[in-house]
Amino acid sequence: QVQLAESGGGLAQPGGSLRLSCVASGFSLEAYTIGWFRQAPGKEREGVACITGRETYVPYSVKGRFTISRDSVKNTVYLQMNNLKPEDTAVYYCATTCRPTVSPAKYWGQGTQVTVSQ
Repeated sequence: QVQLAESGGGLAQPGGSLRLSCVASGFSLEAYTIGWFRQAPGKEREGVACITGRETYVPYSVKGRFTISRDSVKNTVYLQMNNLKPEDTAVYYCATTCRPTVSPAKYWGQGTQVTVSQ
């Protein structure tokens, strides 16, 4: 079965850390651009990290706190989130695109909930 699956979400305190995983089944992530996105209730979807080959990008809003990386052996892309803030609360998704409005993703994961609260 060809799919992406996120995991690693949960409840974290402000200032805490979480590492999200995006595991591919049925295809190799190595050949794909992978983006992490999030969507909070009532808000638009927002891109928070992108990896293309060995190049990575994170927007200013999470720069210095979020890091994206790839493990080709495990066929997994990670999103390391440090110094979490309540405004990071959202459902986080990975997808085989970094610009879904320009280049629609072939695959999206089902999402994992991240809640940052005392």
